[in-house]
Amino acid sequence: MALVIEGEETIAAPIERVWAGLNDPGMLKASIPGCQSLEKTSDSEMAATVVLKIGPIKATFSGAVTLSNLDPPHGYTITGEGKGGIAGFAKGGADVTLTEVGPNETLLKYAARADVGGKIAQLGSRLITSTSKKLAGEFFSTFGAKVSAG
Repeated sequence: MALVIEGEETIAAPIERVWAGLNDPGMLKASIPGCQSLEKTSDSEMAATVVLKIGPIKATFSGAVTLSNLDPPHGYTITGEGKGGIAGFAKGGADVTLTEVGPNETLLKYAARADVGGKIAQLGSRLITSTSKKLAGEFFSTFGAKVSAG
């Protein structure tokens, strides 16, 4: 079951600082809802553990996150895939684009894709879509607030 979520966030920070945040495992870990660990394994790869609750199912997903199509400081593609044991799997990604709108303001746009399988996929598309939108919104608003705060 695949879905697409698009959105944007205006961040009160220069584009270089937003770009640095998007490449900082500590900043990403603090912004990803339910993220237990996120460690860099190479310049473009990270290992992650995330605990998610979707409806009645709570699962721990372990997997890899990869950064590609790097275009500093204007954007990249982030993709991840996690296995949640009997709960199933989740994989997805987002194309993230940064545009400087002022000396201390950056517009972050994203187009995220998500795909789930296994027990989670049986929960129904409305629940999965609403949860995915909520998680994406939480990530980008938390990230924006943290980067703005410096």
